[in-house]
Parts: sequence; structure tokens; C-alpha cells
Amino acid sequence: MTATVAHVHGAADDSLGAAPYALSHLDALESEAVHIFREVAGEFEKPVILFSGGKDSIVMLHLALKAFAPAPVPFTLLHVDTGHNFPEVLDYRDRAVARHNLRLHVASVQEYIDAGKLRERPDGVRNPLQTVPLTEAIQNLKFDAVFGGGRRDEEKARAKERVFSLRDEFSQWDPRRQRPELWQLYNGRHAPGEHVRVFPLSNWTELDVW
Repeated sequence: MTATVAHVHGAADDSLGAAPYALSHLDALESEAVHIFREVAGEFEKPVILFSGGKDSIVMLHLALKAFAPAPVPFTLLHVDTGHNFPEVLDYRDRAVARHNLRLHVASVQEYIDAGKLRERPDGVRNPLQTVPLTEAIQNLKFDAVFGGGRRDEEKARAKERVFSLRDEFSQWDPRRQRPELWQLYNGRHAPGEHVRVFPLSNWTELDVW
């Protein structure tokens, strides 16, 4: 009888030692991101996901789908199109939108250049020209939360961003107005005209994304 009890206890100890409920590194990151998506859905009226078809935005969309499955994603997608995308990227974007029955808004840098609102840079690079179309799309469509794929490991400026990063009515970031985020508690309070940039991949590295 004693041997049997000892054997049972040994089996129980082995199962506890295996830590069946422990999360792997990637599982923990995914769980945090899913929590962030759900927090935004509960706190904001009109969130949007920035979606370029790049690796970070693809991971964001995957996490959003997972956060709300089997229900549809309750967010719109917004693509700031530089006009320099590979056709395959745009094709993937459109197929993803159709496959998951999503809504997509496109802000075109080329249209701003054609209208005289922006000028081509001497070096031909258009990424810095995305700011105005993005800002106007947020203001005109009244998005109050904007998901971005920024990660803290990308650069020093990114490392200072909170997960919920407040922007003023001009989409400017003021580090003095950022709120503490203790115990994964996020404060989405904002005044009319302001919005919050949300970075669910903040704690991911590029290797984690790949």
C-alpha cells in the first residue's frame, strides 16, 4: 500500500515538474498581444490596424484574428500606400482583406503628390512622406486607436514608447504625457481630437516576428 501511494505521489510530482501550464517565450508574447487587442476593443470606439503587408503587420493581423475568433475582427485596416510597393504585396493585402472579410482604407502618397500636397524627395524615398496621409486619414475617419507594428528593439526612440502611446490632435508624441503601464494595465483616456497609438508587438524582437 505504501509503495503504491509513493508511486502515485511520484507520478503527481513528475507531472507538476513538467509545468504543463507554463507558457513558452512566444506563447507569452502572443498572450500579451491578444490581451492588448481585446483591451482596445473594450476601451475605444473606432480602432484601426495599420497594415502594409510587411512581416510586422502580418503578425499583427494574425494576432487580431486569433484574439476574436470565431467572431470577425472588429477593426478596420488602413494602408498608407507609398506607391513603391511590390505588386505581390498589394495582391497579398487584397487577398487577406477578402479572405477575412475585412474593411480596408487606403491613403495614397501618390495622390497627395499629384494634388500638390506633397513633393517628391530628391533621394526618391517615400517612407517619410507617409506622415501627412496617415495623419489626415486618422483625423478624417476619426480613428481613436491606431495599431502599429513598432517594436522597442528597433531603435532608441521606439524603446521609450508605451504600449498605449498618446498622440495629440496633431499626432505628436510628448514623452511627458505618457502613462505608466504597471501590471499590464493600460490607460486609453484621451481628449477629443487626440488618439492613442497601440503597439501590441512592443516586447517582440525581429527574431520573434520571423
